[in-house]
Amino acid sequence: MKHIAILGSTGSIGKNTLQVARHLKERIKVVAIAARENIDLLEAQSKEFCPDIIAVFNNAKAYELQKRLPGKTVLAGMEGLLTAASYSEADLVISAMTGTMGLQPTIEAIKAGKDVGLANKEALVSGGAIIMKLVKEKNINLLPIDSEHSAIFQCLNGETPKSVQRIILTSSGGPFRTWTQEQLETVTVEQALNHPTWSMGPKVTIDSSTLMNKGLEVIEAFWLFDVSPEQIDVIVHPQSIIHSLVEFCDGSMLAQMSEPNMIVPIQYSLTYPDRAPGLFKPFDFMKNSKLEFFEPNKKTFRCLALAYEALKCGGTLPCYMNAANEVLVERFLKGELSWKNIGIQLEKLMNQHAVISVDSLETILAVDALAREEAARSKLISTK
Repeated sequence: MKHIAILGSTGSIGKNTLQVARHLKERIKVVAIAARENIDLLEAQSKEFCPDIIAVFNNAKAYELQKRLPGKTVLAGMEGLLTAASYSEADLVISAMTGTMGLQPTIEAIKAGKDVGLANKEALVSGGAIIMKLVKEKNINLLPIDSEHSAIFQCLNGETPKSVQRIILTSSGGPFRTWTQEQLETVTVEQALNHPTWSMGPKVTIDSSTLMNKGLEVIEAFWLFDVSPEQIDVIVHPQSIIHSLVEFCDGSMLAQMSEPNMIVPIQYSLTYPDRAPGLFKPFDFMKNSKLEFFEPNKKTFRCLALAYEALKCGGTLPCYMNAANEVLVERFLKGELSWKNIGIQLEKLMNQHAVISVDSLETILAVDALAREEAARSKLISTK
């Protein structure tokens, strides 16, 4: 039986992970769960799965949950997250907390010698150099949970790295793939949150609408699969059936396909290197008989182009971009700036950043804080 800790158990990935754990109850035991502040759901999860440790980042909410669960161990703050991430009874840690908050616990889990199922793409975007160095030192399995990276991971199984010619990440294109520039001037929060394929949290959903989510995945793929930026392409595939592809030096390609859901990559990370019976019916080819592909418009969706630029520049720019984007997305969700202004403001901020090398976690956290401060007080400029 595999023992797992879930960082971000109340989010979309966390809830799906628990669904898989429920399905594979003879093979999976949940020993620790953690979240930012949703203690109502944490309480319900605790009562169902009986973990040894519950961690709540919000101190006041942790205190309230402890009163509700007097017989349970409830830990608070970042220290609580780090304790859950390094819990001795856990074999595998699912890192599913969105944003840079998930970086430190991910590092702590690796330091503790835990295998990590990674759904927090910001951890690699901000701290890829540090994380991959630790992964090699500790000789742990870093298992990607994003459907695209899980697809690539599966396609590369048994292949030699030098045979890889190109990695191709697929993108649904988001809700505004066919919109005109005039339509994009009036995007509402409700429209941006209405993703055509995936059900995700608000931050990831907005990132998907701007294609920043795909840009972050490009940077993540760079660190996970040890390829150059020039070897990573993005193709728009609205049906989201092919989750990503690998093209090899002999011209052949391998693709991983399934219905668009997160259960399959999550279950693969939990059972790796084995597979187990899944939750879905056999794939219906007649229902999914049409597969389309388009070139992404990097001019309209400038966040994707900015991510490529950040990756090629390196240093602290990806970290800065990631943190600034988080704040700009929050400002959009609050109605403080337009959808188009997310990319415009981000480009302006990135152009002003003095890039330095990433040499420590302290550097990452300092740059992250600086980016958030500058993005929060940046004055809006016209989208025209």
